[in-house]
Amino acid sequence: MDAAPADEVREEIPEPIVAAIAASDAQIELETIVASRAAQPAEAISPAGPLWTLEEFLAATGGRVVGTPGQEITGISIDSRTLQPGEAFIAIKGDVFDGHQFVKAAIDAGAAIAVVAEDKAADLPADGPFVAVDDPLEALVRLGRAARARTNARIVAVTGSVGKTGTKEMLRLALSRCGTTHAAVASFNNHWGVPLTLARMPRESAYGVFEIGMNHAGEITPLVQMVRPHVAVITTVQPVHLEFFGSVEKIAAAKAEIFSGIEPGGTAILNRDNDQFDLLMFHARMSDVEHVRTFGVDHPADARAHKIAAQTGCTCISATIMGEEIAYKVGAPGFHYVKNSLAVLAAVKELGGDLALAGLALADMRAPKGRGAQTALRLPSGKATLIDESYNANPASMRAALRLLGETPVKAPGRRIAVLGDMRELGDAADGLHAALAEAVRSANVDLVYCAGPHMHSLWEALPTPMRGAYSEESKGLRPLLLNELRPGDVVMIKGSLGTRMGPLVDALTSEFPAADEAAE
Repeated sequence: MDAAPADEVREEIPEPIVAAIAASDAQIELETIVASRAAQPAEAISPAGPLWTLEEFLAATGGRVVGTPGQEITGISIDSRTLQPGEAFIAIKGDVFDGHQFVKAAIDAGAAIAVVAEDKAADLPADGPFVAVDDPLEALVRLGRAARARTNARIVAVTGSVGKTGTKEMLRLALSRCGTTHAAVASFNNHWGVPLTLARMPRESAYGVFEIGMNHAGEITPLVQMVRPHVAVITTVQPVHLEFFGSVEKIAAAKAEIFSGIEPGGTAILNRDNDQFDLLMFHARMSDVEHVRTFGVDHPADARAHKIAAQTGCTCISATIMGEEIAYKVGAPGFHYVKNSLAVLAAVKELGGDLALAGLALADMRAPKGRGAQTALRLPSGKATLIDESYNANPASMRAALRLLGETPVKAPGRRIAVLGDMRELGDAADGLHAALAEAVRSANVDLVYCAGPHMHSLWEALPTPMRGAYSEESKGLRPLLLNELRPGDVVMIKGSLGTRMGPLVDALTSEFPAADEAAE
């Protein structure tokens, strides 16, 4: 079956959450998920049987059945707009919208069954089909737990201050070469995204890849105890969400909650180059994690790169992975992808996958939209390169993006241009952390910097006058200036927290200067 067109699909962010995403630095971005859903065909019954039989489904959710549900459930949906016939619809209630408003639409679209709150059942179609429960979100959690209990898949979970989604995508690619692999869509890493990903895991999966995020202490524990990974990866610990923690050490302790869910005999994979390594190792031992593997470049590690050669649009690496020599290519440019690819290959090895096949798969890695995707823009008299890093920002990811900009070749008379928005949730340290980016800007040989947001004014003030492009309190103020500034040969990188709305600047450039036929050079 052909995948649905992008303009007909708005992926499974529940109606209750859509408005919140537009107004905050939520961990899941609507546009990313729209694209990912549009690229996926509708789920169908596999040779191993349906995703859930009705009996299995009801045993997990509990509740009172109304009407005649379908006997075979082919998928799990939390968005009536993208629901496919045969899927179950979970009516999640949020702060703005209530999924119960869309139960009839889901049933009309062919839902096999809806999961609804008992106190809402009287307002729904009398003939169903639905199952009434105390709390639909808790029913989804129970369904996720049931999926984990029945599977024989080898499970890996990823957390970290930055790099979670890219690492998850590399794991998906690498493990897919080794066996049937189920992975989270986009950044489904929170209290509903994780159980949803579990509930969607086909029974025949050989591997499962999960991303686990957090903004506050205590949020990882219930999620990882649901996932129960055989391998857990912490990409790095950095001053992200500092506003809610007060110190990087407290962030490390919160990330270390992932150790509490590792299966007996399982493995933690830690970044040996990270300043918080010793603290994470302490937490791993206190959690009785039986095996710890390390990855890195600057320090001796179980998975370590020896040679790194950056090429246009990719990086070639020679590494040792737990005693095995391997040469491979990562198809997404950037040192952060190199570093995290070592964790990926270590995880593949620990999960029993084929290291050679996994290495070959990483050549197919592409930076996702908003996370480093590159586009060649067609200008009236030449081409420019756009690096889209607009998904989110923190001090670590901002430095990584600036490093990528600095490593991207520029042909004369082109320039390196950085368009930077505020990094949010940094608390009292915000202005100092923004100003400190000046060193990374200079190291990247950036020619012009455009800044948006009140905290970015601190960076603006720290820059030498010739490097200042323009400053605006809001990103939209940079739009006309940026459109007029771009010249043939330029490389422009756009990055900022979601709330600073840097994405529309990316859209403005791609609308004004349509993508050239060939990939960005």
